[in-house]
Amino acid sequence: MQCVYVPQFQMSASYSGRKCSVFMFHSFRCLLVTAVGNAVCLCSTEMQCVYVPQFQMSASYSGRKCSVFMFHTRQVVKLNASDLRLPSRAWKVKLVGEGADDAGGVFDDTITEMCQELETGVVDLLIPSPNATAEVGYNRDRFLLSPSACLDEQLLQFKFLGILMGVAIRTKKPLDLHLAPLVWKQLCCIPLVLEDLEEVDLLYVQTLNSILHIEDSGITEDNFHEMIPLDSFVGQSANGKMVPIIPGGNSIPLTFSNRKEYVARAIEYRLHEIDRQVAVVREGMSWIIPVPLLSLLTAKQLEQMVCGMPEISVDVLKKVVRYREVEEHHTQVQWFWQTLEDFSNEERVLFMRFVSGRSRLPANTADISQRFQIMKVDRPYDSLPTSQTCFFQLRLPPYSSQTVMSERLRYAINNCRSIDMDNYMLSRNVDNAEGSDTDY
Repeated sequence: MQCVYVPQFQMSASYSGRKCSVFMFHSFRCLLVTAVGNAVCLCSTEMQCVYVPQFQMSASYSGRKCSVFMFHTRQVVKLNASDLRLPSRAWKVKLVGEGADDAGGVFDDTITEMCQELETGVVDLLIPSPNATAEVGYNRDRFLLSPSACLDEQLLQFKFLGILMGVAIRTKKPLDLHLAPLVWKQLCCIPLVLEDLEEVDLLYVQTLNSILHIEDSGITEDNFHEMIPLDSFVGQSANGKMVPIIPGGNSIPLTFSNRKEYVARAIEYRLHEIDRQVAVVREGMSWIIPVPLLSLLTAKQLEQMVCGMPEISVDVLKKVVRYREVEEHHTQVQWFWQTLEDFSNEERVLFMRFVSGRSRLPANTADISQRFQIMKVDRPYDSLPTSQTCFFQLRLPPYSSQTVMSERLRYAINNCRSIDMDNYMLSRNVDNAEGSDTDY
């Protein structure tokens, strides 16, 4: 087993009130690899997860067709946990009726698709932070676990979400998820405080503070209910609904004298309202990794292990590139790198999806297990580029100028996302196999 240590890495995980030492941090990584590695030795079969994109799921959920996420949930959670502890991908995806052979790229692409479903509301597990809804404060681009998602099928989906997180850590293939910091803290079993709530729901915290110190505004017991529209122990949930903050809260009157207790109970409710969902996600993670060791990490470190880096770095891609049929200093190669530099990060994310099926890179360059390949192909000038996502490979035809290359590449990453050429490419390349794509 190799344990790669990057000396520039800033350790910030806390343990028993102290900063996490290099030894403790590496203990976590080593135990993680050892625990999962032992399970891999016991598993010699590869699970087949068949996904039919056009298939009309007869078991509908909320009146909609079954999504990629829900379809995978129903298959994966029935398996043995040890069958999923594989080093590069946890299952193989077969797209029935399409020319895609999953050597890793189809798996990566469906994972990315599932992340998009989670954040676009196709699957009712995540909700935008209240700050996003109100357009105030921090974390407007972040999501919370939905406190109202508590049906058995939804809890099963949270478990699968945890499995995906564990797989992301195990395979070092990040998920494109934007969860709020308080979610990562809860997954690490770090107690939440009022500031955590304020970072996702600024207006609600301000409202509670106003009630707590309402006497500063000249409000007394006589005119309390004229200024406060609440008359019982109910409060606003993260999803905006009014709910009892304690059992029987609807029948407990809110008064000037018990307002401090009300505020304390409201804060406590909000800090723990997704405890059940978090516990189920951790249960899913435990299928793949030893979750007790997550307490050695900070929320930020766990997020980086699961989600990698949100920015696609051109410099990182240059460090792991391999050139085929073309030299590094060739004009076409220089045009390509300049084009990628000129892209916005959103366009570089689309490019990553185009060439690999993924939309993020690991936080540590050493965790990129597959080299990025740039291959010159013999095709007509100014043709569209193609890719092989399973091999992280971009296939570039010759171009007459950088401007044309940029236009063709932009068109490809925005409009050509189908993984449907593998049958053609396999027959074309059967006699042209070269060295390993993972050799450095």
